[in-house]
Amino acid sequence: MTQAPQLTGAPVVRREARDKVTGAARYAAEHTPPGTLHAWPVPATVASGRVVAVRAVDALAVPGVHTVLTHDNAPKLAEPDDPILAVLQNDRVPHHGWPIALVIADTPEAARTGAGLLLIEYESAPHDVTLTEDHPGLYTPEEANGGFPAVRKRGDFERSFAAAPVQIDATYRLSPLHNHPMEPHAATARWADGHLTVHDSSQGSTTVRDSLAQAFALDPEHITVVSEHVGGGFGSKGTTRPQAVLAAMAARHTGHPVKMVFPRNQLAEVVGHRAPTVQRVRLGAEPDGTLDAVSHEIVTHTSTLKEFVEQAAVPARVMYGSPDSTTVHRVTVLDVPSPSWMRAPGEASGMYALESAMDELACALGMDPIELRLRNDPATEPDSGRPFSSRGLAACLREGATRFGWHGRDPRPAVRQEGRWLLGTGVASATYPVMASRSTARAHAAADGSFRIEVNATDIGTGARTVLAQIAASALSADVERVEAVIGSTDLPTAPLAGGSSGTASWGWAVHKAATELAVRIAEHRGPLPAEGLTASGDTEEETAEESPYARHAFGAHFAETAVDSVTGEVRVRRLLGVYAAGKILNARTARSQFTGGMVMGIGMALTEGSAIDPAFGDFTAKDLASYHVPVCADALDIQAHWIDEDDRHLNPMGSKGIGEIGIVGTAAAIGNAVRHATGARLRELPLTPDRVLPYLP
Repeated sequence: MTQAPQLTGAPVVRREARDKVTGAARYAAEHTPPGTLHAWPVPATVASGRVVAVRAVDALAVPGVHTVLTHDNAPKLAEPDDPILAVLQNDRVPHHGWPIALVIADTPEAARTGAGLLLIEYESAPHDVTLTEDHPGLYTPEEANGGFPAVRKRGDFERSFAAAPVQIDATYRLSPLHNHPMEPHAATARWADGHLTVHDSSQGSTTVRDSLAQAFALDPEHITVVSEHVGGGFGSKGTTRPQAVLAAMAARHTGHPVKMVFPRNQLAEVVGHRAPTVQRVRLGAEPDGTLDAVSHEIVTHTSTLKEFVEQAAVPARVMYGSPDSTTVHRVTVLDVPSPSWMRAPGEASGMYALESAMDELACALGMDPIELRLRNDPATEPDSGRPFSSRGLAACLREGATRFGWHGRDPRPAVRQEGRWLLGTGVASATYPVMASRSTARAHAAADGSFRIEVNATDIGTGARTVLAQIAASALSADVERVEAVIGSTDLPTAPLAGGSSGTASWGWAVHKAATELAVRIAEHRGPLPAEGLTASGDTEEETAEESPYARHAFGAHFAETAVDSVTGEVRVRRLLGVYAAGKILNARTARSQFTGGMVMGIGMALTEGSAIDPAFGDFTAKDLASYHVPVCADALDIQAHWIDEDDRHLNPMGSKGIGEIGIVGTAAAIGNAVRHATGARLRELPLTPDRVLPYLP
């Protein structure tokens, strides 16, 4: 075999691109088996209580409506692996928006009409949906999301902070945020001879299959879940969501295939959200900027259904060295929908607070904020003491400063102005952990010289098919165009979900192992390949079970230039630059797309995206894209993403780190710091909407 002309790192065009833009790619709601019925979910309109009665006479009179499922007649489930999946099982209403009925009809229009005609009686109970930093229900959990200890202490923070010559003590607030992927959560389910097949909009069909197997008390071998094309998820499709269960229940009850799509205005209350946080950060430093003490304390909420604690204080255990440190998470149970993963859970919210506080410290010291970060860049991970497998933060800061033109910056606030626009620049660091899970894969060489890679990976818009083909081509020394990547079904070799910036590392490791073994078999084979070809498998159970002696993280630096309208308070991002140290970049084209996509999402976090819970009714006030404002092209005029070459031998055979989430991590803080530089005012609550900015302008 000749050396492949396009291997890892090359900007290969994603192979499903044409299918997506021409409509050939079929998503979960675009599978319509013969006889398919359509289901419309009905959400609870109270925040706490129970359903007394569902009167469906008028709904059932709508032409085309077949039935209405409620807790009285829905199929009974075994206890699911996630309490949010126990839908239509009893009369309890744990939060506003909880599914309490499902109308099933010949068409989605008939189902929706029937849903609007249901008469529902409730017995309401008192509810509490408001998070405060002194809420009487606050407690300290054992763990935060990801299995991190809720509390970590090193040295004597209080003593060290009290003695520090320079102190920062600031509190930062973030409202709830919503994932809102382009494709709503949808599922099409059908039963045939005891076998359940579900096309689901999910970040991991293996996870969905296992959840369905437990809920319906089935052998997983009797379930096939397909997630071939997924229109984004940002974490909200990382766990099994109710649409898969509801569609399967309805299909079993009616004997027909059933398709169910959550309406956009119901998503916020059923598919998770980034939990609101109140974050107190205290920094104690010497006059030269050396940190003596770091404290990051988090207050957040969880639901009555299950405990989920946003791990926002964890990045402070990684970023900067100090002799004394404390990081604490506290949470209170409220009558709210269950929070969950949203792009860079923990890091996105926690680094906003930490990097804003670092900027405040730089201002207090009269020190360049880049120099402050470089001065406190540790040689080992502060929390664990382990050496870093690689730590490119300093290189990112220096490279970014050069590209951005940082060194010509006037550090004085509120001195640059163009007409009515106040101009400023800001910087922030970013980090995200390196993770990988066990995966399996299969590699096949056909007699005609083509190759096929099979792995139950999920492409949520990242270009996974393309990158996995590149990894295999590299191991096989083959032209990437001769490698087919088959993904997105539980009938394929088992693999983990797309989440935690770990998908490519996990799947790619198994693909590399299978392809490497296949290359050996081909080399050992004499003569033409047999008609049936040759096949090899890879399983990374042993490799991923080993605990690394190294602290493994990706790092980055974000630079922002903002313009603030002195009349209206509007903030615009003129320039945004991200420079990243993320191991070996496997595809320059898809990597840049991931980095810039995260940065655009960070613009939304900083300037436009925000939600709230109505204390009277208990529902989210921003339920759709008319009220929840995501950034548009006009908000992202000049975004650049670059990376440094990083040779890290302690990761995986590809030398890669995750890139899907780090782009959002430091963006909001960089923009907030730029707004402070432009106006001289430090705002500590996101988003920085005109109504919040305007009172601080002259």
